[in-house]
Amino acid sequence: MALTFKKITGKIHLWLGLASGIIIVFLGITGCILVFEQEIKSVTEPYLHVKESNRPVLPPSRLHQIGVAALPGKIPHSVSYSGKDKSAQVAFYNADPEYYYVVYINPYTGKVLKVKNENADFFRVIVMGHFYLWLPPAIGQPIVATATLIFLIMLISGLVLWWPKNKAARKQRFSIKWNTSFKRKNYDLHNVLGFYMSWVAIFIAVTGLVWGFQWFAKSFYWATSGGKQMTAFYEPVSEKPASPGINTDAPAMDKIWRKMNAAYKNAKVIEVHVPDSDTAAIEAVANPDGGTYWQADYHYFDQYSLKEIPVKHPYGLYANTSVADKIMRMNYDVHTGAVLGIAGKIMAFFASLIAASLPVTGFLIWRGRRKKKKAVKPATVKKELVTVV
Repeated sequence: MALTFKKITGKIHLWLGLASGIIIVFLGITGCILVFEQEIKSVTEPYLHVKESNRPVLPPSRLHQIGVAALPGKIPHSVSYSGKDKSAQVAFYNADPEYYYVVYINPYTGKVLKVKNENADFFRVIVMGHFYLWLPPAIGQPIVATATLIFLIMLISGLVLWWPKNKAARKQRFSIKWNTSFKRKNYDLHNVLGFYMSWVAIFIAVTGLVWGFQWFAKSFYWATSGGKQMTAFYEPVSEKPASPGINTDAPAMDKIWRKMNAAYKNAKVIEVHVPDSDTAAIEAVANPDGGTYWQADYHYFDQYSLKEIPVKHPYGLYANTSVADKIMRMNYDVHTGAVLGIAGKIMAFFASLIAASLPVTGFLIWRGRRKKKKAVKPATVKKELVTVV
């Protein structure tokens, strides 16, 4: 007998689920943990907060000096201010040898509140598992990305399987029957919760694939931009003077910081990067929202002339970006639900939690059907033997 479209879809849904179930459970659980990272840290890490003062905050060059004294031999990356009642942060990052430290400083007094190895941070460890399964990125990322692609296919195939045959069946697709057997409750948990979760999880899966596969990111940008290609990120270059004189003025990063403060009086975060070479530009970031990243303005300044260097890639001024660029900027905040604030995070949390449960409930459905088939087969054979006799 020929297989129907729905039966073929069911077979695909089953075998893809069995192949990727363990990884999907893992990604769902770690995703739940990471959704409320900022909120949990705000409560559990007191060095993130300081008492607001009428004293002026110290300029980035001074905080830079304090940070370097606290971590000698490490390469400073940036100095950031996150509000009047928040500690300033001097970040130290390097790729080879790889390390990531942050020195938390009271911006009014210069007191070092915490020197933290971010690679040992609980949430950082979870992020590495969520992105790479704690494997080398070249190995872990393709595995996670492939599992995410399978999950997206399963979401689509699951919606096809969920679609009711008639009006009577439709009533049973939107609610869970609690006063029934465990098998029926498990079946409803898989189908009903899976349906409601799918509409959020599809966004989580797509944004995960943007990170996971270059071909997907390029295709996604092409589709959202109407057939254009995204300009790749590049570092602007400072023009080094042939014979630089002795500069007795304020440090360049302080001048840029003051310029950013004047231009962005209501910014929640102001960050100034330390140039990593004598030809690098000084990057400065102003973010109107401390809980998301997509609306930030990125400026680049020549470290000698302090002249602003315009860029053509998406990570320049937010107002200058296209719709497709804005969508790409939103990728992280959509993935975590932060783009919709606390309501979006709650949706992302429960979508991740339900996503982690689906391989479990799906496996129980499959196992139950296998047991049923094994029980029916001997009974059928016995009946046939009796008939022959």
